[in-house]
Amino acid sequence: MDTEQARLGWADYTVIALTMGVSAGVGVFYRFSGGRQRTTREYFSADNSMGVPTVAVALMVSFMSAITLLGLSTESYTYGAQFAAINLAYVIGTPVISYCYAPVFFNLGAVSAYEYLERRFGRAARLAASFASWLQLLLYCGVVLYAPALALEATTGLPGDWSVVAVGLVCTFYSCVGGIKAVLVTDLFQALLMFASLLVVVAGAAQRVGGLGAILRIAAENGRVQFDSFSPDPTVRHTWWGLLLGGLFIYVSVFGVNQVQVQRMMTLRDAAAARRAFLLNLPFLCGLSLLTCFSGLAIYSYYYDCDPLLAGRIDTPDMLMPRYVMDSLSHLPGVAGLFVAGILSASLSTMSAGLNSLAVITLEDYAKPAFLSCAGRPLSETRSLALGKLLTLLYGLACLALAFGAKLLGGVLQASLTIFGAVGGPLLGVFTLGMLLERADQTGAVVGLLASLAFTLWMAFGQPKPLPLKLPLSVEGCDAQFLAPEVLRAASRHSPVNDEDQSQYFYLYRISYVWYGAIGFAVTILVGIVVSLLSRATRGDDVDEEELDPNLFFPIVARRIRRRRTRHLKTAELNERSH
Repeated sequence: MDTEQARLGWADYTVIALTMGVSAGVGVFYRFSGGRQRTTREYFSADNSMGVPTVAVALMVSFMSAITLLGLSTESYTYGAQFAAINLAYVIGTPVISYCYAPVFFNLGAVSAYEYLERRFGRAARLAASFASWLQLLLYCGVVLYAPALALEATTGLPGDWSVVAVGLVCTFYSCVGGIKAVLVTDLFQALLMFASLLVVVAGAAQRVGGLGAILRIAAENGRVQFDSFSPDPTVRHTWWGLLLGGLFIYVSVFGVNQVQVQRMMTLRDAAAARRAFLLNLPFLCGLSLLTCFSGLAIYSYYYDCDPLLAGRIDTPDMLMPRYVMDSLSHLPGVAGLFVAGILSASLSTMSAGLNSLAVITLEDYAKPAFLSCAGRPLSETRSLALGKLLTLLYGLACLALAFGAKLLGGVLQASLTIFGAVGGPLLGVFTLGMLLERADQTGAVVGLLASLAFTLWMAFGQPKPLPLKLPLSVEGCDAQFLAPEVLRAASRHSPVNDEDQSQYFYLYRISYVWYGAIGFAVTILVGIVVSLLSRATRGDDVDEEELDPNLFFPIVARRIRRRRTRHLKTAELNERSH
């Protein structure tokens, strides 16, 4: 295999400029059309005017961005296709979100998802949860910004640090100019680019090796098509149990209670429209996930005997897909540029939504209440909008700094799911505690959330951790004249077998990242219940039926509250008549 490094040509740069220009143009268009983003309601929730198909695609794009294209393809290339089993969690979780969580937020009718916690529990619960979400989104935006830098570094030779700065500034500018309406419309264009990029990757590999069947054959012969890991051991990185149950809690936390998704959901007219959007999102989500997994196997069919990482041609595994595009498709004018444009626009839209949500959390949960407390009057609409845009700008700059630390988290896919699990699980737990259990109170909610966050963050980021076992890689097919002697010596010593004793590591540090969300959820619920019962017993009070708002509970719980309240009223009427 020829290992000369190809670079983008003028046709590729033209395609990148045009596609990025379309994305930026949509933002500018909505800045100067319609209501011209003159109100926070239009800027953050699009006046509840968006259509179901647009939001359905946007829900997918916010979760499956450049991290998916780079990270998930690398996952199946390096560890095998077992991760594809997580799609079953998506199928199970979608009805749960549509029929349980979405109706509650529409009954609330607020821009910030954390206003729910204030109405259900109190101000302290809202602040604790919004801070946790703020931390999660800020870390995630750093990872999202780091992903396209990998693509640019592998395809253009531009140093990764400069790529982070360039893409981050573009994202920040776009987020400040366009509102949520522009972000959602741009998501449609971005989704097309993502699917097109993956289809190009798969088609190119299929043509080279002799069809889709040949891709699967090569992958199977080298152990990459194995779905036989049924171990219940949580320290095994990927198993059916971990991906199904652990993946379910990650998925529901991201789509059910995450500020980004709730904010997108609230751009629709009503709960019925949100339900249709979630159900329509499912085939897009699973289709993109499975196609990305298969693209990793397609890339492996090209590099199975000359791995570019072992050969020293890329610095990290997450550069595999962009390196493959340049090696196999750069001779086609504009094709590599289309791929890079897909990566850039994916990160642009996802980060824009994240920055928009960070601004909402800060504005609604902190700035407005603080101003009201100090000034004795609410913050004006004009000042709220200006502050929201300023916050977006500041958060964009903050994400630039965090992006430089993303490379320390062990791959963009695992990094993003680690963040979602460690923070999303406890957040899902505190919302579920309020929506499901009538006896839960603010003390239980806050203590449960903080205890769970401390536990999951310790488990997720505690060191040292054992390295995951990789499948075999080879450089036997590489042209030796392009490999330095030290590369050949290192490659010859490479072994997929991990000889170190895993038991020497602390047990919690060995638990797979896919379980963080489920563990965080369970800790929040258990601690929340116990502390709520103890605090109520200490105060000597009980649940006041008249104070419970049925709209703040899951529909099935709300119906039970209403039926019980109706029975009490009827009993009271009968007692009055008897007297």
